[in-house]
Amino acid sequence: MSDDLVKKALAVSDETIDEVVAKAKTAPLSEEEEIKRSDELADTLISLQNLIERHALELTKIDAELREKREAMKSVFENDATLSEKKDEIDQYNQQYKERKSQLQNNPQVISLKVDVADLNEQKKDLEETLSSHLINYHSLTNSTSFDTSEGDQWEFVIKAKIKKK
Repeated sequence: MSDDLVKKALAVSDETIDEVVAKAKTAPLSEEEEIKRSDELADTLISLQNLIERHALELTKIDAELREKREAMKSVFENDATLSEKKDEIDQYNQQYKERKSQLQNNPQVISLKVDVADLNEQKKDLEETLSSHLINYHSLTNSTSFDTSEGDQWEFVIKAKIKKK
């Protein structure tokens, strides 16, 4: 019982299962023909099961081999002295970087700049909200999404709606 038998049995007919069942119900077979068909079907199923089992076992074997190769590759990287040394250097530099950054964060000049940035962000947010409100009013009065500046430029704007929980 070879793979060829299975492939042939699976590829021979374009009939659907329903068509085969319908033929079996409508066309009476002799006892010999029925036994022959039954034996062929049994042989095909056994061959198919064997093929499935071989492929499943091969897949299991490949999975185990992949695991083994990945572990070996991981081991190569973990056991390389130069790579380990460079990683330690990077870790040391990162630690030094964090320490220096922390020192700078506590610098009075940086603290002052952080406060200034926070204040400016708050001013920007307030101004954007006010401008948005004015643009909505302008749009409701003119039904326009653009306005002319004192310098003769034309600026466009977009109306956005936001949903807020109460």
